[in-house]
Amino acid sequence: MKKLALLPLLLLSLAAHAEEREWVPYKKLVEQMRLDKFYAIPPAERDKINLFLVVKPQNKAYKPEDVVLTVVQGSERHPLPALTSDYRLNLVPNPKWLTDDTKILTSLPKEEKSSTGYDVTTPLPPGNQWNYTPIMSSVEQSNHAIKKMAGAFSLFVPTIKVVVFKFGKPAQLKVGSTVYNTDAKHQIRLKPESAWMKENPIMLASERPLEAELDAE
Repeated sequence: MKKLALLPLLLLSLAAHAEEREWVPYKKLVEQMRLDKFYAIPPAERDKINLFLVVKPQNKAYKPEDVVLTVVQGSERHPLPALTSDYRLNLVPNPKWLTDDTKILTSLPKEEKSSTGYDVTTPLPPGNQWNYTPIMSSVEQSNHAIKKMAGAFSLFVPTIKVVVFKFGKPAQLKVGSTVYNTDAKHQIRLKPESAWMKENPIMLASERPLEAELDAE
C-alpha cells in the first residue's frame, strides 16, 4: 500500500518538471538585485537588517505556493525555499552557482510575468519589551546598506524612513510614557526621534508584533 501511495506523488513531480521553464540565470538575478553587494557588507553593518526578495506574479490568481523556483546546474537540481505568504524569498548567494550555465526555473507558464523587489525587516529581540535605540537605528543602518548596494545609483533609490510594527490584531506600543495605537491595518509606524535615540527608552508592546518592517513612506 505504501508503494501505491507514492506512485501518484511521483507522477505529479514528473509532470511539474515537464511544465517548468527558464525564468532567469542565477548569476543575473543575484547581480541585478545586488544581493552579492548586500552580503559583501560586513555583518556588523547589516545586523539590524533582514533582506528578502519578493517574487510576485502579476496575475493575482497565483498564490505563493503556486510559484516553485528551482536552481539547475548541469544535471543537478536544487529547489529554492518556498515563498512565504508574502511572496518572500530569503536568497543568500551560493558562490558555486554563480556561473553562466546555472539557471533558475519557474513553475509559472510562459505567458505569466513576475515582478521582483525587496522587503526589509529588522529583527526584534525576544518578548514584548525592547530598548528603543537598537530597534530604531535599523533605519539608518538600512539606508547605509542600500547606498552601498546601489553604488553609483544611490541617488535613485528610496530612503527608509519608518519602522512599521505589524500586529495580528489591535494593539498598543508604549515608548517611554507615549502610547501608540494600531491603525486599521493593525500597524504602528514610527520614525526615529533624535531625542529618544539618545535617551534609549523602553518600548513595550501589548503583544508581540508579527514583524517590524522598514519602509520608505
